Amino acid sequence: AVVDTDTSYAHIVLSSTQSCSNTESSSTSTGLPSLLTQSAAASKMASPAPPLKDAVGGLDRDPFVALLAKLIGESQRLQNDPPALVPQEDLVAQHVVDALRPVSTDTGGGPLVVRKVSYTDGRSNVIVEYPGTVPGRVVSFVGMHMDVVPANPSEWDFDPFSLTFEGDDKEKLRGRGTTDCLGHVALVTQLMRRLGEVKPPLKHSVIAVFIANEENSSVTGIGVDGLVKDGLLDKLKTGPLFWIDTADKQPCIGTGGMIPWHLKATGKLFHSGLAHKAINSMELNMDALKEIQTRFYNDFPAHEKEKLYKFATPSTMKPTKWSYPGGGLNQIPGECTISGDIRFNPCPEVLRFSLIALEMK
Repeated sequence: AVVDTDTSYAHIVLSSTQSCSNTESSSTSTGLPSLLTQSAAASKMASPAPPLKDAVGGLDRDPFVALLAKLIGESQRLQNDPPALVPQEDLVAQHVVDALRPVSTDTGGGPLVVRKVSYTDGRSNVIVEYPGTVPGRVVSFVGMHMDVVPANPSEWDFDPFSLTFEGDDKEKLRGRGTTDCLGHVALVTQLMRRLGEVKPPLKHSVIAVFIANEENSSVTGIGVDGLVKDGLLDKLKTGPLFWIDTADKQPCIGTGGMIPWHLKATGKLFHSGLAHKAINSMELNMDALKEIQTRFYNDFPAHEKEKLYKFATPSTMKPTKWSYPGGGLNQIPGECTISGDIRFNPCPEVLRFSLIALEMK
């Protein structure tokens, strides 16, 4: 299957599972997710199974846009920045379940096995399976997350919490989550629905995993990490897994990992008019962070293979948040915390990053 994740159109082409068994775990040359690719050589094999693309066809734009409009319409309540903003992914999960209901086993008339999994109120994950004919053979799409990063409407030229169109031709869709990641949620939902409608005889089961809590790491155990811990994704290990999450509309063939960090400095609180009696925790933290960043970039410089695989940036470590207990402008704070993240590319140094993370803990 070739899935075009352009925000204005979604298309899928399926070829026979029986045509070339060694291509099912590969990706296309453009990096688009490839489910069941039929090569030219395979098409010349004796008695190949007929292609399925004519039967399955493309994904229709109108149902995709209609579903995406519903999802982005919920995005104000999907913002993930606790404790102030706690997303309610169950709002999106229910839209996914409703869209698949006509072709699910729950209705008695469809092949899709649809399951919602929640570890806390209002925050669901959804696992959808189109069963194949050969036990143990599977291909999966994982990572379509149902939360979004916060958006301040005053900083936008349009309403971020509703789907709108740019231009008279309505080819460009706009709204928080269009690409990261509600557009992917809508796209894969339509893919699974089409499989349920057409019922192609596939050897591999096709599994889609829509997840909660991707945009935040301070709260754990309620998203994909919870599913893994409970063994609910174990069956995905026997086949190719495609992580469907990118903050753009172009194909994504690789992504970096993330390690959150927190640096707390403790000084001495005192009136700023008598600065000699205080120990400024902010200055301590800034000096410490400068030294840590200098060492980081010396230890983990740009890697030669990053250009080969078209990574936009090398591995990075940077601050993203300040916090302190509060106080007046005439007070030197006695403590403060800088928080941020490390974004590392999957190069040979990834093991060293893992060791650093363990040491920081």
